[in-house]
Amino acid sequence: MPQNALLDATAATPPAQPSPAQRNPVGTHVVVGKGLVAGALASADELGCEAIQIFAGNPRGWAHSAGDPVQDARFRTACAERGLRVFVHAPYLVNLGSPTAATYEKSAAVLAHNLRRGRELGAEGVVVHTGSYVDPGDSDVRYAEAMRQVRESLLPILETLEGDDAPWLLLEPTAGQGRSLCAGVEDLAPYLAAVDHHPKAGICLDTCHVFAAGAPLDEPGGTTATVDRLVEIAGPGRLRLVHANDSMDVRGAGKDRHMRLGEGHIGIGAFAELLSHPATAGVPFVLETPGSREVGNPDLALLRRLRADAWGD
Repeated sequence: MPQNALLDATAATPPAQPSPAQRNPVGTHVVVGKGLVAGALASADELGCEAIQIFAGNPRGWAHSAGDPVQDARFRTACAERGLRVFVHAPYLVNLGSPTAATYEKSAAVLAHNLRRGRELGAEGVVVHTGSYVDPGDSDVRYAEAMRQVRESLLPILETLEGDDAPWLLLEPTAGQGRSLCAGVEDLAPYLAAVDHHPKAGICLDTCHVFAAGAPLDEPGGTTATVDRLVEIAGPGRLRLVHANDSMDVRGAGKDRHMRLGEGHIGIGAFAELLSHPATAGVPFVLETPGSREVGNPDLALLRRLRADAWGD
């Protein structure tokens, strides 16, 4: 076939459309327990997950859990074969805004370690809570100092994230409790500015957190408006993961208490809007709801149904 005819034929062929599972893989946080393969991967298979989140060590400790290169390779290869999208969540203790020097220093070290482990495990992102400035007086001085700490710790870490196999650092705004440095969507503006909008700084949107911080996810169109504003502030392509959680508490309560989807104050409509929003194209939805790791839990099935309603399955 002549070259021009080949080009014309190629141009006339519409690009393949991603399947619903490719557009929005769904899954849950799984426990490593017996090991990466015998524990986390086995659970993912049993539940039919298309995406998972794990801890790479003790979620409530500072210890740097060393990996086993053989197990890491088996896990990484098996996930790649399945097309399973993997995320690591940093320990809960991490707080780069802490006024306590030891906490700040340990936070930076454990986050850097988790990013290394994320690369070794083939994870595409490492989620970290954006922290708080822990000031009973709620002073502007302490807030500014905390944001300086965020900048001085995260920029060197972000600069290590080179290469196609480097995970994203995914900033997860908190629920607004305890002098949060970044809770609502509006708070992303100064936080991203603090890290110079680094190209490897992404966002993990936790629906319970952002609702607790005041986002109107419980109103028709409120979720769409929230994501529109997130994209306006952060820019396209930074939303890399959704933590799909309903809320035990009302909007703006500042409480991080997750509920099963449709059983809390957010409601199912918010998740339908999220799955339909252009900014979530390719973004996995990971559950952190009560019982989401149990076989037969309804939340995974509900996400799949909402996805099918939005895109067909």
